Amino acid sequence: MRQLEIFDVHPLFEDVQLGGIFPDGKTFVDCLPKRPLKEIANEYRRAKTSAGFSLRDFVDTHFERPPEYGTDYVSDPTKEVEEDVESLWTILTRQPDTTAGSLIPLPFPYIVPGGRFREIYYWDSYFTSLGLRASGKVNMIENMVENFSHLIDTVGHIPNGNRTYYLGRSQPPFYAMMVKLLVEEHGEGTLLKYLPQLEREYQFWMKGAEDLSENRLTTHHSARMRDGEVLNRYWDENSTPRPESFQEDFELSHQSDQLPAKLFRHLRAGAESGWDFSSRWFKEGHALSSIHTTDIAAIDLNCLLLNLERTIAEACQVARNVQETERFEEIAARRKAAIQKYFWNGDKGFYFDYDIASGQQTSAMTLAGAFPLFFKVATKEQAKAVARSIEKKFLRRGGVVTTLETTGQQWDAPNGWAPLQWITIVGLENYGHRELAAEIASRWTKLNSDVFKRTGKLMEKYNVVDTHLEAGGGEYPGQDGFGWTNGVLLALKARSRAEAGSPRQ
Repeated sequence: MRQLEIFDVHPLFEDVQLGGIFPDGKTFVDCLPKRPLKEIANEYRRAKTSAGFSLRDFVDTHFERPPEYGTDYVSDPTKEVEEDVESLWTILTRQPDTTAGSLIPLPFPYIVPGGRFREIYYWDSYFTSLGLRASGKVNMIENMVENFSHLIDTVGHIPNGNRTYYLGRSQPPFYAMMVKLLVEEHGEGTLLKYLPQLEREYQFWMKGAEDLSENRLTTHHSARMRDGEVLNRYWDENSTPRPESFQEDFELSHQSDQLPAKLFRHLRAGAESGWDFSSRWFKEGHALSSIHTTDIAAIDLNCLLLNLERTIAEACQVARNVQETERFEEIAARRKAAIQKYFWNGDKGFYFDYDIASGQQTSAMTLAGAFPLFFKVATKEQAKAVARSIEKKFLRRGGVVTTLETTGQQWDAPNGWAPLQWITIVGLENYGHRELAAEIASRWTKLNSDVFKRTGKLMEKYNVVDTHLEAGGGEYPGQDGFGWTNGVLLALKARSRAEAGSPRQ
């Protein structure tokens, strides 16, 4: 399967994206061509120089705009927000696909985030699944895992989303966590069922790692550290503008001192991280043009891969494969030691990303530092120090803020995001910091409910600093729907009821 089919219609693609035909650049790459793309491209070359030619009319003639779902749905803010979420599961459900335009077909139903995000997204799906479990929709979680397994088997990894223009990258690897949700429902035999896909997922992230040496420090997602350890970074196989954000990337390339191909790869890697974009990835203050994502070994990614290694070891143990169990246990132990060595900062009492190029930690303090608590990597004393920092520096009126920098980027202050609330809350609970965890959960769920009562919407992200304002920043307006917000909200509500010992109303 080709990675960038839309470039087959170049220069039509570039003319449309730079010509402002659609208010959102993602719309065109999601359009359905009515004829083979090469035929459309050839006709465009002939027609564009003719008198009275209209690019907009040409596009409307040869492409079908992506279908809109749920446009007639009207929420009822007078109801409890949980009732609305239960209704939204149907609105956000998509049925098995057939090949159409850039969409990669999937064999089972799935949940989309909502808004401009018309397809499945990788890391969103884990947090969405938490809510599906709270709703008793375990079958849909199974469908999502089966779809991801299908992608691993057919394209070699789980792409950012099921679009051909996403094939060059993945997203934070939560597949093992989704499998573990099913293990909790169906038992350890589930690990055996998905062991081949877990191993292939791992091979994707570790591609080329065996070739690293003192003379070759990085390759694909892997990086060799100063003492020979291997850690991982975000990466994309392509170094061109993102098709779905072509205009933004193209214009930024004229503002950056970086070579365009390098800049585009860093932007794509930032998109793979899910944090697109954040000062976490910037070399110079608030400047997106200084993004250098592929230079950075990321604390969250390495904790997720540690979890994947542990999960594979557990699955091998179920399979009674002693040799592979011991091998992956050793691999996981080495990564855990490397995480503590390169990401922990004892002076600051927090976990930081590591700049591979400069050989030192980055200065950005972000909620990615909560991942070692979520995956139980930290010691008790380290967790205590992280909890202090979270309470003192990150806690705001509406939950925890993503970073301490206000840059205009959506993954910086004043915004808060559902997945990071969950990671932080559970991470704190893992080490007994239940009061702080409960406070974050209370503030976040109240914010979600208050905004719903005010607007009738559940949003992609929230302003946790001034809870009367909408979240902002980023390349596109705030989206409603919204898969992972719904999922985390329901999961937190379910936990709260369970702790209180009360049934669901």
